[in-house]
Amino acid sequence: MKHILLQSLIVFGLIAIASGCTKDFDEVNNNPNAPTAVNTGLLLPQIQRDMMNALMGETWGIGNIVVQHTAKNQFVNEDRYLWGELNSIWNNVYENMRDVNNIIIQSEANGENNYKGVALVMKSWMFSLATDAYGDIPYSQAIQAKEGQNYPAYDAQEDIYNGILADLKMANDLLGTSNEVLAGDIIFGSSGNNAEQLLQWKKLANSLRIRALMRISRKRDVSADLRTILDNPAANPVFESIADNAVYTYTATSPDQFPLYSTRIGSFNEFRASKTLLDTLQTLSDPRMFIFFRPTPETEGSATPEYVGIPNGLNDVDALQYNGGPQFQSRIGALYFEQSISSEGLDIAKGVVMTYAELQFLLAEAAEKGMIPGDAKTFYENGVKASFDFYNLDMPSDYLSRPEMSYTGTQQEKLSKIGFQKWVSLFFQGLEAWFDWRRTGIPALKAGPSNQNNDLIPVRFRYPIIEQSLNSDSYNAAIQRQGPDDLNTKMWYLN
Repeated sequence: MKHILLQSLIVFGLIAIASGCTKDFDEVNNNPNAPTAVNTGLLLPQIQRDMMNALMGETWGIGNIVVQHTAKNQFVNEDRYLWGELNSIWNNVYENMRDVNNIIIQSEANGENNYKGVALVMKSWMFSLATDAYGDIPYSQAIQAKEGQNYPAYDAQEDIYNGILADLKMANDLLGTSNEVLAGDIIFGSSGNNAEQLLQWKKLANSLRIRALMRISRKRDVSADLRTILDNPAANPVFESIADNAVYTYTATSPDQFPLYSTRIGSFNEFRASKTLLDTLQTLSDPRMFIFFRPTPETEGSATPEYVGIPNGLNDVDALQYNGGPQFQSRIGALYFEQSISSEGLDIAKGVVMTYAELQFLLAEAAEKGMIPGDAKTFYENGVKASFDFYNLDMPSDYLSRPEMSYTGTQQEKLSKIGFQKWVSLFFQGLEAWFDWRRTGIPALKAGPSNQNNDLIPVRFRYPIIEQSLNSDSYNAAIQRQGPDDLNTKMWYLN
């Protein structure tokens, strides 16, 4: 009997323990430090920071080199087009697109049209970076792993651009139609004025629409689409001055300093002024040269400073020994390195989404080609002046009347002047200088003498190798449609 009673007590005890373990089970296993949903104002700054840092890294390592703004004197593979995997844009776009999608889902559920509009602009800009770098990419099926889509198809670039343009239009229409205050925005949020902030996002949406339309203008007549935007500025505002520039302003303190500030000096010094850009600016007595570059180390600080760029595409020996060696080759400007945390550096060493100067050059090209009404000369001169203003420089009073810059000549000569000034103005402003050069061919750059790409300047990045093993069917379908996965395959809008 005693044994039976003891067994009964044990059974009841186990039942009680089990009951106690399952009571409030959900609450016990819900980790307050691992939330399942994050406030939109906390998601947005990380997306903006990640994307800008990824873009700045790829700009420094490849973008400035390939458009011959800078050149290398050591470890010159990039300058000879011996490009390995360049995955920073790809990885950051798709990793951060999950949070962009989360913002869209949350904003739709909460009726927060302002946040949805901002997310659509970010989505459009991010996907444009990826398709401009690689061509066909996962788009319509991207970021759908939770829905079981683990092997997204690569969309045709034409379809991607159609989606980008549609999203930018939707963003413009949504922004300002709800009451929530935008928090966490580190691109336009410094004003503290929500209405002004929303207007700037609308201006960015429409300015990016113009960029996208001009990007595909070799493939279709975009005149009507451009005029739809420009004919109704109240509904479709665009950048009106440099105050509207969409830029990421870094800080003087860690962890959000300009990315190059913490670079090893030896790594920084591998990059020098490109002879292509420096010689041109020197010939034109263009004061932007003093922002972009510094005198040779041998003459820096002397009464007779000398500026010497090195040719792009030299082999390792020739590059290092050019003009007598590194002491006689101009380095990149101090504002992009050790002085980037100074007040002047913070004004200039910025991450750039798009600027007023770029918009004006796009409008100058469109007007010169008869795609939009307006005075191409005025747009062109506004663009040049805005570029000087970006660098806090006074444009020389005679600059626009000099033969090389005055808006005269044949249509092709005028377009060449627009393209040249745009090329200069885009120094260290993302990959846009390369993307635009591929489309226009202005200026007439040539591959360096020791290049390893059959005298061709690359026009795209190769797809990440991991795509060949993890998403091979979609990858192979894209190759079949687009062409070989190499640096010279022209994407849709370049054909």
